[in-house]
Amino acid sequence: MDISLSTFLLAFTALFSIVNPLSGAFIFFGATRYLEPKVRSQTARWVAIYSFCIVAASLYIGAYVLGFFGVSLPVLRVAGGVIVAAAGWRMLNAPDATEQRRHETPEPPSMDVSPSRLAFYPLTMPLTTGPGTISVAISVGAGRPSGFHASSVAFFVETLAATALLSVLIYGFYRNSARLAQWIGATGTTIVVRLSAFLLFCIGIQVLWNGAAELLVTLPFSAVS
Repeated sequence: MDISLSTFLLAFTALFSIVNPLSGAFIFFGATRYLEPKVRSQTARWVAIYSFCIVAASLYIGAYVLGFFGVSLPVLRVAGGVIVAAAGWRMLNAPDATEQRRHETPEPPSMDVSPSRLAFYPLTMPLTTGPGTISVAISVGAGRPSGFHASSVAFFVETLAATALLSVLIYGFYRNSARLAQWIGATGTTIVVRLSAFLLFCIGIQVLWNGAAELLVTLPFSAVS
């Protein structure tokens, strides 16, 4: 069976570049640094599962869902950009954890919220697979062959494999986020978390601007002239 990997490479590189699980691991650690290691590992697994579901749903039915509710991609980018920018702003202005730890007990506090519930918002949506990822996935899914034949089956297999590989990388990086933070040290972790939060804020503004620019083009400026 001759299957080209062009669709797999296109989908994986596009999704990996927008998700960037390596930098997302530090954002994940910054948001879950007070969790016990076992709970953090379970949360990472659920983030990977939710990310797989969101990306797969965006690839295959995302365009139909948006069309059913009458929501356009520019509006999705504007709304998602606001959420992502707000999340980055909150993390950017959060107190320094290294200073807080000096006045706290070394044992991390337990939480009553289940990892499956904690993982979805905001760790999965919008911090890991936000509007940018959904937009890219919908765009990739829009290029699928019409009908049901060998090329459409190959498209489904390759995009599903790309989504699965991305989810595995998310789980691997997020599960080992504490080790990555320990490897670069407390000061390095603080610097990376702050930089990642700032980049997350910038990404949110960029996504917001992209959506707003597309909406501004539709305004009847031509009528003024």
